[in-house]
Amino acid sequence: MFEVKKPEHINKTLRLPLELVRRLKKVAQDKNVSLNSLVIQCCEYALDNLDCANSSNEN
Repeated sequence: MFEVKKPEHINKTLRLPLELVRRLKKVAQDKNVSLNSLVIQCCEYALDNLDCANSSNEN
């Protein structure tokens, strides 16, 4: 049977620098995606490409 799946989300309030928001809005508009979708993709990309070897040595 077909089942509609809805991913779980949570609302968070973040304070971002004005110039960063302007840049994100421009990219989102140019790529025809929502600002929310772009921010999620940017965060996922950053985390997936984070150099964990260096960050674990700094703690």
